[in-house]
Amino acid sequence: MSSTWRARAEHQLTQAWLSNNLLSALLLPITAIYCVLAAARRGLFQTGIRKSTRIPVKVVVVGNVVAGGAGKTPTVISLVERLAREGHQIGVISRGYGRISRDILEVSHESATDDVGDEPLLIHRRLQIPVFVGRDRVAAALQLLQKYPQVNLIVCDDGIQHLQLFRDAEVYVFDNRGIGNGLPLPSGPLRSPWPPRYIARAGQSAAKSIVLHTGTCPTFDGHHALRALAPRGLRSNGTSIALDELRSSSKSLVAIAGIAQPSVFFAMLEAAGIRTIMNISYPDHHDFADWIPPEKSECTVVCTEKDAAKIWLVDPNAVAIPLDQSMADSFFDSVRSALELQAR
Repeated sequence: MSSTWRARAEHQLTQAWLSNNLLSALLLPITAIYCVLAAARRGLFQTGIRKSTRIPVKVVVVGNVVAGGAGKTPTVISLVERLAREGHQIGVISRGYGRISRDILEVSHESATDDVGDEPLLIHRRLQIPVFVGRDRVAAALQLLQKYPQVNLIVCDDGIQHLQLFRDAEVYVFDNRGIGNGLPLPSGPLRSPWPPRYIARAGQSAAKSIVLHTGTCPTFDGHHALRALAPRGLRSNGTSIALDELRSSSKSLVAIAGIAQPSVFFAMLEAAGIRTIMNISYPDHHDFADWIPPEKSECTVVCTEKDAAKIWLVDPNAVAIPLDQSMADSFFDSVRSALELQAR
């Protein structure tokens, strides 16, 4: 499947998820099968046939019930930064979506995205903390704790639906889409039922639920996050460049993004006064192996920090612009209360 065709198909499906249109209706038979299988799986945990495993430290899962990016990875980064400043020793686990390897691996600065996934690599590079990836989150967490026994809190990047891992708190991240048309996959965007009280019955009764909105128009109650581009971009050699330099650069700028909602990144560039001559969208987690960068002398490529590790392999002169996200103290108070942590 070509990236162009895939991007077009994803766009059409995303539009269907925002309303009950014909495509959404045609997918209802598959949705019914998905619901039966998901309910059966939850039933195994609800009846005790399968049990959630509690690990020796507190666990908070940051994820979403809506397919597509809503801002969970920036939320993980912001949450870890704040709690780490308060003295907590934190490790992160993740499935590592899109990676080829199936082993449980520790993420390092030199890791390849094919081995660990782009989001875990981004988290490790930003935070410099232990990050392990694995489909089995319980096994990944236990390996992390074995190597880093000082860790007293695990943050799981995604994994709301991974019921094997007992969690003390769940952070549900939403953007402007809310819950879309309110239907489960593939007729709608819901990966699991909403509101989360239905999930709580599936062997997770001890988990406290916290809602965070990363969009500009929250559709229901919850905390709100503020997002903006960082004031400096990053180069592959470790140096940085102020956004003011990009704004006044004599070179033309080309923006490229392989994230769930590239239009959000492009809109933030425009709002920051960074004028581009072209915006190029790719599907989420795209590997950019088929991308040909423009001539170095003519223009500069700007990209998301998530895409940077892959784009720099093709174009080391590209500039990655990080996303900064902040939340009010009330959000962190809710997390501390759910995890029974003391403010420091």
